[in-house]
Amino acid sequence: MGESGEHESVAPAPDRGTPEADHTRLTAIVDDWAAAIVANDADRIGSFMADEWVIVSESGIADREEFLGYVRSGALTHSAMEAVAPPRVRVHGDTAVVTARITNTAHYGGQRFDADEWTTDVFVRRDGHWRCVLSHITPAAPPAGS
Repeated sequence: MGESGEHESVAPAPDRGTPEADHTRLTAIVDDWAAAIVANDADRIGSFMADEWVIVSESGIADREEFLGYVRSGALTHSAMEAVAPPRVRVHGDTAVVTARITNTAHYGGQRFDADEWTTDVFVRRDGHWRCVLSHITPAAPPAGS
């Protein structure tokens, strides 16, 4: 952790405004966030989220504290999370949209769930730090002919 109590993985973007630097930084953040999720480290997971973060899925909307509460309690754990391909990163000033296809293995309420999902994360840059304000997940369609 840095002196301000923030994790190094959410350090300021190295060259604000250069598309290459923003793309590189956001790709690294997404990778670091996935590692925190697999580590089931609620505090580290939360460091990537803005206070107003929500996740939208087929079951509705969950806010930051609800999601992190499931992780803290052990009701929700992840044992794998991998990108199928590099993420699509688009930066619009101090807002970025990151879309990726992700496979993951989660356990919720004692049941295992294997997922293949499209994820879209909306990040905002505040005080030099990228924080996610919205995550949206939707199941990926099975390959044609399967």
